[in-house]
Amino acid sequence: MAGSGDAHLRGGEALLSVRDLVVEYAGDAGVVQAVSGISFDVLPGDTLGIVGESGCGKSTTGRAVLRLNEPSRGTIEFRGERIDRAGPARLRALRREMQMVFQDPVASLNPRRTVKNIVEEGLVIGGMAAQERAARSAAVLAQVGLDQERFAATLPRQLSGGQAQRVAIARALALEPRLLVCDEPVSALDVSVQAKTLNLIEELKTAYELTVVFIAHDLGVVRAVSDDVMVMYLGKMCEFGDADLVYDRPAHPYTRALLDSVPLLDTEHGFGGPALEGDIPSPLAPPSGCRFRTRCPFAAERCAVSEPEVRRVREDQYVACHFPLDT
Repeated sequence: MAGSGDAHLRGGEALLSVRDLVVEYAGDAGVVQAVSGISFDVLPGDTLGIVGESGCGKSTTGRAVLRLNEPSRGTIEFRGERIDRAGPARLRALRREMQMVFQDPVASLNPRRTVKNIVEEGLVIGGMAAQERAARSAAVLAQVGLDQERFAATLPRQLSGGQAQRVAIARALALEPRLLVCDEPVSALDVSVQAKTLNLIEELKTAYELTVVFIAHDLGVVRAVSDDVMVMYLGKMCEFGDADLVYDRPAHPYTRALLDSVPLLDTEHGFGGPALEGDIPSPLAPPSGCRFRTRCPFAAERCAVSEPEVRRVREDQYVACHFPLDT
Protein backbone atom coordinates (compact mmCIF):
# COMPACT_ATOMS: atom_id res chain seq x y z
CA MET A 1 0.00 0.00 0.00
CA ALA A 2 1.42 3.35 -0.99
CA GLY A 3 1.71 6.64 0.79
CA SER A 4 0.73 7.57 4.32
CA GLY A 5 -1.46 4.47 4.66
CA ASP A 6 1.69 2.46 5.28
CA ALA A 7 1.26 3.21 8.97
CA HIS A 8 -1.34 0.47 9.36
CA LEU A 9 0.86 -2.28 7.91
CA ARG A 10 2.16 -4.10 10.96
CA GLY A 11 5.01 -6.03 9.34
CA GLY A 12 6.66 -8.44 11.75
CA GLU A 13 3.65 -8.50 14.09
CA ALA A 14 1.37 -9.96 11.44
CA LEU A 15 0.72 -13.64 10.76
CA LEU A 16 -0.16 -12.82 7.14
CA SER A 17 1.35 -9.88 5.25
CA VAL A 18 0.38 -9.02 1.68
CA ARG A 19 2.10 -6.27 -0.29
CA ASP A 20 1.12 -4.88 -3.72
CA LEU A 21 -0.73 -8.06 -4.71
CA VAL A 22 -1.67 -8.27 -8.39
CA VAL A 23 -3.56 -11.17 -9.98
CA GLU A 24 -4.09 -11.11 -13.75
CA TYR A 25 -5.86 -13.44 -16.14
CA ALA A 26 -5.24 -13.50 -19.88
CA GLY A 27 -8.21 -14.20 -22.13
CA ASP A 28 -9.27 -13.79 -25.73
CA ALA A 29 -10.56 -10.27 -25.02
CA GLY A 30 -7.39 -9.18 -23.23
CA VAL A 31 -5.85 -9.18 -19.77
CA VAL A 32 -8.13 -8.84 -16.76
CA GLN A 33 -6.52 -7.55 -13.58
CA ALA A 34 -8.74 -9.19 -10.96
CA VAL A 35 -6.68 -7.82 -8.07
CA SER A 36 -4.77 -4.58 -8.55
CA GLY A 37 -2.02 -3.86 -6.07
CA ILE A 38 -3.60 -4.32 -2.65
CA SER A 39 -1.71 -4.54 0.65
CA PHE A 40 -2.86 -5.60 4.09
CA ASP A 41 -1.85 -7.42 7.26
CA VAL A 42 -3.75 -9.84 9.48
CA LEU A 43 -2.65 -10.09 13.10
CA PRO A 44 -2.51 -13.46 14.91
CA GLY A 45 -5.90 -14.39 16.33
CA ASP A 46 -7.78 -11.70 14.38
CA THR A 47 -10.47 -12.04 11.72
CA LEU A 48 -10.18 -9.89 8.60
CA GLY A 49 -13.47 -9.54 6.73
CA ILE A 50 -13.22 -8.84 3.00
CA VAL A 51 -16.40 -7.43 1.47
CA GLY A 52 -17.58 -6.07 -1.87
CA GLU A 53 -19.87 -6.75 -4.79
CA SER A 54 -19.50 -9.83 -6.99
CA GLY A 55 -16.46 -9.47 -9.23
CA CYS A 56 -14.57 -7.08 -6.93
CA GLY A 57 -11.68 -9.53 -6.47
CA LYS A 58 -12.29 -10.63 -2.90
CA SER A 59 -12.38 -14.39 -3.62
CA THR A 60 -9.38 -14.09 -5.93
CA THR A 61 -7.51 -12.36 -3.10
CA GLY A 62 -8.33 -15.18 -0.69
CA ARG A 63 -7.21 -17.86 -3.13
CA ALA A 64 -4.06 -15.95 -4.08
CA VAL A 65 -2.80 -15.63 -0.50
CA LEU A 66 -2.83 -19.45 -0.35
CA ARG A 67 -1.43 -19.67 -3.90
CA LEU A 68 -4.45 -21.56 -5.16
CA ASN A 69 -4.36 -18.79 -7.76
CA GLU A 70 -0.84 -17.73 -8.62
CA PRO A 71 -0.20 -14.02 -8.05
CA SER A 72 1.17 -12.09 -11.01
CA ARG A 73 3.11 -9.65 -8.83
CA GLY A 74 3.51 -8.72 -5.20
CA THR A 75 4.69 -10.45 -2.04
CA ILE A 76 2.90 -12.75 0.40
CA GLU A 77 4.44 -13.54 3.78
CA PHE A 78 3.12 -16.12 6.22
CA ARG A 79 4.81 -16.10 9.62
CA GLY A 80 7.59 -14.03 8.05
CA GLU A 81 8.22 -16.46 5.19
CA ARG A 82 7.79 -15.47 1.54
CA ILE A 83 5.31 -18.08 0.39
CA ASP A 84 5.12 -16.46 -3.04
CA ARG A 85 8.67 -17.77 -3.53
CA ALA A 86 8.13 -21.20 -1.97
CA GLY A 87 8.81 -24.22 -4.17
CA PRO A 88 6.33 -27.11 -4.51
CA ALA A 89 7.72 -29.15 -1.61
CA ARG A 90 7.86 -26.23 0.81
CA LEU A 91 4.43 -24.97 -0.25
CA ARG A 92 2.97 -28.41 0.35
CA ALA A 93 4.33 -28.36 3.89
CA LEU A 94 3.08 -24.81 4.52
CA ARG A 95 -0.43 -25.71 3.42
CA ARG A 96 -0.88 -27.76 6.56
CA GLU A 97 -0.93 -24.41 8.35
CA MET A 98 -3.10 -22.57 5.79
CA GLN A 99 -6.48 -24.06 4.95
CA MET A 100 -9.55 -22.89 3.04
CA VAL A 101 -13.30 -23.40 3.36
CA PHE A 102 -14.94 -22.95 -0.02
CA GLN A 103 -18.21 -21.27 -0.99
CA ASP A 104 -20.08 -24.32 -2.32
CA PRO A 105 -19.88 -26.93 0.45
CA VAL A 106 -21.07 -29.88 -1.63
CA ALA A 107 -19.01 -29.11 -4.74
CA SER A 108 -15.86 -28.77 -2.62
CA LEU A 109 -16.14 -32.38 -1.40
CA ASN A 110 -15.10 -35.42 -3.46
CA PRO A 111 -18.44 -37.10 -4.32
CA ARG A 112 -16.86 -40.58 -4.30
CA ARG A 113 -15.29 -40.38 -0.87
CA THR A 114 -16.96 -40.92 2.48
CA VAL A 115 -16.96 -38.22 5.13
CA LYS A 116 -14.28 -40.10 7.09
CA ASN A 117 -12.02 -40.32 4.04
CA ILE A 118 -12.57 -36.67 3.18
CA VAL A 119 -11.60 -35.50 6.67
CA GLU A 120 -8.58 -37.81 6.77
CA GLU A 121 -7.26 -37.05 3.28
CA GLY A 122 -4.83 -34.35 4.35
CA LEU A 123 -3.62 -36.52 7.22
CA VAL A 124 -2.95 -39.40 4.82
CA ILE A 125 -0.90 -37.09 2.60
CA GLY A 126 0.98 -35.94 5.70
CA GLY A 127 1.89 -39.53 6.59
CA MET A 128 -0.06 -39.84 9.84
CA ALA A 129 -0.61 -43.39 11.11
CA ALA A 130 -4.07 -44.92 10.57
CA GLN A 131 -5.00 -45.15 14.25
CA GLU A 132 -4.04 -41.54 14.91
CA ARG A 133 -5.90 -40.43 11.78
CA ALA A 134 -9.07 -42.15 12.94
CA ALA A 135 -8.86 -40.50 16.35
CA ARG A 136 -8.25 -37.05 14.85
CA SER A 137 -11.11 -37.50 12.39
CA ALA A 138 -13.55 -38.50 15.13
CA ALA A 139 -12.44 -35.56 17.29
CA VAL A 140 -12.87 -32.85 14.65
CA LEU A 141 -16.20 -34.26 13.46
CA ALA A 142 -17.43 -34.13 17.04
CA GLN A 143 -16.22 -30.53 17.35
CA VAL A 144 -18.25 -29.47 14.30
CA GLY A 145 -21.32 -31.28 15.63
CA LEU A 146 -21.30 -34.43 13.50
CA ASP A 147 -21.43 -37.86 15.10
CA GLN A 148 -18.63 -40.13 13.84
CA GLU A 149 -20.72 -43.30 13.89
CA ARG A 150 -23.57 -41.72 11.96
CA PHE A 151 -21.62 -39.73 9.36
CA ALA A 152 -18.28 -41.55 8.87
CA ALA A 153 -19.56 -43.70 5.98
CA THR A 154 -21.82 -41.01 4.48
CA LEU A 155 -21.24 -39.65 0.96
CA PRO A 156 -21.49 -35.89 0.22
CA ARG A 157 -24.72 -36.29 -1.77
CA GLN A 158 -26.39 -37.62 1.35
CA LEU A 159 -25.60 -34.48 3.36
CA SER A 160 -27.57 -31.28 3.75
CA GLY A 161 -25.84 -28.01 2.86
CA GLY A 162 -25.13 -27.25 6.51
CA GLN A 163 -23.76 -30.74 7.16
CA ALA A 164 -21.56 -30.54 4.05
CA GLN A 165 -20.14 -27.22 5.22
CA ARG A 166 -19.37 -28.73 8.63
CA VAL A 167 -17.51 -31.55 6.92
CA ALA A 168 -15.53 -29.00 4.89
CA ILE A 169 -14.64 -27.16 8.09
CA ALA A 170 -13.68 -30.42 9.80
CA ARG A 171 -11.42 -31.31 6.87
CA ALA A 172 -9.60 -27.99 7.24
CA LEU A 173 -9.32 -28.26 11.03
CA ALA A 174 -7.96 -31.81 10.95
CA LEU A 175 -4.59 -30.39 9.91
CA GLU A 176 -4.61 -27.94 12.84
CA PRO A 177 -3.94 -24.84 10.70
CA ARG A 178 -2.98 -21.41 11.95
CA LEU A 179 -4.75 -19.55 9.14
CA LEU A 180 -8.25 -20.32 7.86
CA VAL A 181 -9.57 -18.60 4.72
CA CYS A 182 -13.37 -18.79 4.50
CA ASP A 183 -14.68 -17.92 1.03
CA GLU A 184 -18.40 -17.11 1.28
CA PRO A 185 -18.84 -20.02 3.70
CA VAL A 186 -22.52 -19.33 4.45
CA SER A 187 -23.86 -17.77 1.23
CA ALA A 188 -25.24 -21.10 -0.03
CA LEU A 189 -26.98 -21.91 3.26
CA ASP A 190 -30.41 -21.09 4.67
CA VAL A 191 -30.52 -18.18 7.12
CA SER A 192 -31.04 -20.42 10.16
CA VAL A 193 -28.12 -22.62 9.13
CA GLN A 194 -25.97 -19.55 8.44
CA ALA A 195 -26.24 -18.45 12.06
CA LYS A 196 -25.24 -21.88 13.34
CA THR A 197 -22.27 -22.04 10.97
CA LEU A 198 -21.07 -18.56 11.96
CA ASN A 199 -21.31 -19.47 15.64
CA LEU A 200 -19.38 -22.65 14.94
CA ILE A 201 -16.58 -20.76 13.16
CA GLU A 202 -16.32 -18.34 16.10
CA GLU A 203 -16.17 -21.21 18.61
CA LEU A 204 -13.54 -23.06 16.60
CA LYS A 205 -11.50 -19.89 16.12
CA THR A 206 -11.14 -19.67 19.90
CA ALA A 207 -10.59 -23.40 20.42
CA TYR A 208 -7.90 -23.67 17.73
CA GLU A 209 -6.44 -20.15 18.16
CA LEU A 210 -7.12 -19.50 14.49
CA THR A 211 -6.46 -16.42 12.42
CA VAL A 212 -9.27 -16.02 9.88
CA VAL A 213 -9.77 -14.28 6.54
CA PHE A 214 -13.55 -14.18 6.07
CA ILE A 215 -14.82 -13.31 2.57
CA ALA A 216 -18.47 -12.40 2.04
CA HIS A 217 -20.80 -10.01 0.25
CA ASP A 218 -23.21 -9.91 3.21
CA LEU A 219 -22.25 -6.88 5.28
CA GLY A 220 -24.12 -8.07 8.36
CA VAL A 221 -22.30 -11.38 8.35
CA VAL A 222 -18.91 -9.69 7.96
CA ARG A 223 -19.51 -7.30 10.85
CA ALA A 224 -20.61 -10.15 13.13
CA VAL A 225 -17.31 -12.02 12.82
CA SER A 226 -14.61 -9.47 11.92
CA ASP A 227 -12.05 -7.46 13.87
CA ASP A 228 -10.95 -5.55 10.75
CA VAL A 229 -12.76 -5.04 7.44
CA MET A 230 -11.38 -4.47 3.94
CA VAL A 231 -13.78 -3.10 1.32
CA MET A 232 -12.90 -3.86 -2.33
CA TYR A 233 -14.15 -2.46 -5.63
CA LEU A 234 -13.04 -3.60 -9.09
CA GLY A 235 -9.80 -5.14 -7.79
CA LYS A 236 -8.85 -2.21 -5.56
CA MET A 237 -8.99 -1.62 -1.84
CA CYS A 238 -11.36 1.24 -1.02
CA GLU A 239 -11.29 1.16 2.75
CA PHE A 240 -9.61 -0.77 5.54
CA GLY A 241 -9.97 -0.54 9.27
CA ASP A 242 -11.49 -1.52 12.56
CA ALA A 243 -14.87 -3.12 11.84
CA ASP A 244 -16.85 -0.84 14.16
CA LEU A 245 -15.27 2.28 12.68
CA VAL A 246 -15.83 1.22 9.08
CA TYR A 247 -19.47 0.36 9.75
CA ASP A 248 -20.33 3.28 12.02
CA ARG A 249 -18.32 6.01 10.25
CA PRO A 250 -17.55 4.90 6.69
CA ALA A 251 -15.03 7.16 4.97
CA HIS A 252 -15.42 5.95 1.37
CA PRO A 253 -18.55 6.68 -0.69
CA TYR A 254 -18.62 3.07 -1.87
CA THR A 255 -18.61 1.76 1.70
CA ARG A 256 -21.42 4.17 2.49
CA ALA A 257 -23.39 2.91 -0.51
CA LEU A 258 -22.91 -0.72 0.50
CA LEU A 259 -24.17 0.04 3.99
CA ASP A 260 -27.12 1.97 2.58
CA SER A 261 -28.12 -1.11 0.59
CA VAL A 262 -28.79 -3.08 3.80
CA PRO A 263 -32.45 -2.88 4.92
CA LEU A 264 -32.84 -1.40 8.41
CA LEU A 265 -35.74 -1.29 10.84
CA ASP A 266 -34.46 2.01 12.25
CA THR A 267 -35.44 4.42 9.46
CA GLU A 268 -34.03 7.45 11.28
CA HIS A 269 -30.47 6.13 10.95
CA GLY A 270 -30.77 4.34 7.62
CA PHE A 271 -30.02 5.58 4.13
CA GLY A 272 -27.26 8.18 3.96
CA GLY A 273 -27.39 8.64 0.15
CA PRO A 274 -27.13 9.78 -2.49
CA ALA A 275 -27.69 6.53 -4.39
CA LEU A 276 -25.18 5.11 -6.84
CA GLU A 277 -25.86 5.28 -10.55
CA GLY A 278 -24.72 3.16 -13.47
CA ASP A 279 -23.16 -0.28 -13.66
CA ILE A 280 -19.80 -1.64 -12.58
CA PRO A 281 -17.27 -0.95 -15.38
CA SER A 282 -15.63 -3.80 -17.25
CA PRO A 283 -12.44 -5.06 -15.59
CA LEU A 284 -10.95 -5.23 -19.10
CA ALA A 285 -11.07 -1.43 -19.28
CA PRO A 286 -11.25 0.04 -15.77
CA PRO A 287 -11.73 3.81 -15.46
CA SER A 288 -8.71 6.07 -15.17
CA GLY A 289 -7.86 7.57 -11.80
CA CYS A 290 -10.28 6.33 -9.16
CA ARG A 291 -12.04 3.22 -10.38
CA PHE A 292 -15.18 4.12 -8.48
CA ARG A 293 -15.52 7.60 -10.00
CA THR A 294 -17.98 6.58 -12.76
CA ARG A 295 -20.57 5.72 -10.09
CA CYS A 296 -19.54 8.07 -7.31
CA PRO A 297 -21.93 10.94 -6.55
CA PHE A 298 -19.03 13.07 -5.28
CA ALA A 299 -16.60 12.53 -8.19
CA ALA A 300 -14.62 15.57 -9.40
CA GLU A 301 -12.10 16.20 -12.18
CA ARG A 302 -9.24 15.16 -9.91
CA CYS A 303 -10.76 11.69 -9.55
CA ALA A 304 -10.41 11.06 -13.30
CA VAL A 305 -6.74 11.99 -13.57
CA SER A 306 -5.26 10.85 -10.26
CA GLU A 307 -5.59 7.50 -8.51
CA PRO A 308 -6.12 8.08 -4.78
CA GLU A 309 -3.54 6.68 -2.41
CA VAL A 310 -4.55 4.88 0.76
CA ARG A 311 -4.25 7.24 3.72
CA ARG A 312 -5.20 7.25 7.37
CA VAL A 313 -8.33 9.20 8.23
CA ARG A 314 -8.65 8.03 11.84
CA GLU A 315 -6.76 5.74 14.16
CA ASP A 316 -7.22 2.23 12.70
CA GLN A 317 -9.11 3.47 9.61
CA TYR A 318 -7.68 3.98 6.11
CA VAL A 319 -9.30 5.02 2.85
CA ALA A 320 -8.39 5.40 -0.82
CA CYS A 321 -10.39 8.52 -1.71
CA HIS A 322 -9.57 12.11 -2.63
CA PHE A 323 -12.66 13.36 -0.78
CA PRO A 324 -13.33 11.02 2.15
CA LEU A 325 -16.62 11.32 4.00
CA ASP A 326 -17.06 12.73 7.51
CA THR A 327 -13.43 13.62 8.13
